[in-house]
Amino acid sequence: MNPYILAILLFGLGLGTTITFASSHWLLAWMGLEMNTLAIIPLMAQHHHPRAVEATTKYFLTQATAAAMLLFASVTNAWLSGQWDIQQMTHPLPITIITLALALKIGLAPVHAWLPEVLQGLDLTVGLILSTWQKLAPFALILQINPTNSTILIILGLTSTLIGGWGGLNQTQLRKILAYSSIAHLGWMILVLQFSPSLTLLTLLTYFVMTFSTFLVFKLNKATTINTLATSWTKAPLLTSLTPLILLSLGGLPPLTGFMPKWLILQELAKQDLALTATVAALSALLSLYFYLRLSYAMTLTMSPNNLSGTTPWRLSSTQLTLPLAISTTMAICLLPLTPAATALLTP
Repeated sequence: MNPYILAILLFGLGLGTTITFASSHWLLAWMGLEMNTLAIIPLMAQHHHPRAVEATTKYFLTQATAAAMLLFASVTNAWLSGQWDIQQMTHPLPITIITLALALKIGLAPVHAWLPEVLQGLDLTVGLILSTWQKLAPFALILQINPTNSTILIILGLTSTLIGGWGGLNQTQLRKILAYSSIAHLGWMILVLQFSPSLTLLTLLTYFVMTFSTFLVFKLNKATTINTLATSWTKAPLLTSLTPLILLSLGGLPPLTGFMPKWLILQELAKQDLALTATVAALSALLSLYFYLRLSYAMTLTMSPNNLSGTTPWRLSSTQLTLPLAISTTMAICLLPLTPAATALLTP
């Protein structure tokens, strides 16, 4: 892609998110979300491949539906209450519709079906943008409206953690596994949103660090299926020995970074007398952990398939920058001791 066009699209992506961040009026927030969608579509379709075009079309249709729902709900809110302010939402109907519209935008279950399909059709770089940056603007709006309907949030959260765990069990494609991992993590964030918005933000940030690191590892290995992971020993042995730690951090095992948000969320849910919800969420994390272990096993304990396509292909040394990978991997593995500092910063 032409670097000037790429720069304009990335600028549009950043501007759309920033407009949504800075807006207090529903129309402006909607405009930011639309700019975001329109800026990423050419990036998604840049490889003229049927899967990429199909993924782009699916993404466009779901985002357009969510944006239409959002606009409808904000007009309804203006009609019922006479104001367009995001933080002055009072009527339960528009709040519920907007929560569902934003859930569709970020891919929460049960409106998640587009996310694995779309992510599977993209290359890893655009997939990374979709899994991280594209979640920021809708999350800013969810945190601002602070939905009052607790039942719908708990249902969305639990369904997402369960489907995110179950859906990834039978997958062989890495991008689909990462999509289900994303759904499960978003479920944890939504569960604790009404009790501690700052904890939701902390979970989002740790999820970003871990996902960024995972995508960069797969990109360095040019891996898209579990089988191709088995050839990574010969390309980057040191990185291959660290990758299981990143994956187990995504699964939420101590003493890795990913344990911190899960620990704090379970603690918060127990404080709110939601022991059953906390138990179901913790058990659903075991489902996710299974497929992270499966990836770790494929990377470190199996020989690469010895057929023509599976024999270790000759690779030139990668041109990818290794500094972002080094920083994000260190953060994805080593940040658990900073938990007291994080909680001190987050408590109002």
